[in-house]
Amino acid sequence: MRAGGGRYRRLLHQDRHRHCRCEGKELKFFDGEVFVLETGIVADLSIVKAWKADTSGNLVFRKTARNFNPPAATCGKICVAEVEENRAVGSLDPDPPHPRPGSMCIA
Repeated sequence: MRAGGGRYRRLLHQDRHRHCRCEGKELKFFDGEVFVLETGIVADLSIVKAWKADTSGNLVFRKTARNFNPPAATCGKICVAEVEENRAVGSLDPDPPHPRPGSMCIA
C-alpha cells in the first residue's frame, strides 16, 4: 500500500524465506541477495476514518488509526474520509507528533 500511495508502479522486496509466492515473478539479484519484483497496490476508492480534517483535505489521525489509515488514504485514487472534527484551513497544528504532509482528500 505504501508503494501504491507513493505512486510507484513496481517495488522490490527481499525474499528471505523463499516461499512459493515468488513463482512466476521476476527476480533480481543484488549482492548475493534475492529480491522479488512486485506491483504496488493502488485502489480505486479508499475509505478512512480521521480525527480532524481541514477543508483543503489534510487529515489528522489518532490512536490506532495511525497504523493503516495514512497508507490506505494515499493508495486510493479517490479518498473518502469520515471525520470527527472538520476545521478551517490553517487551524490544524502544522507540527503534530505524527505529521502527514500533503493533501490526502479533496474536501
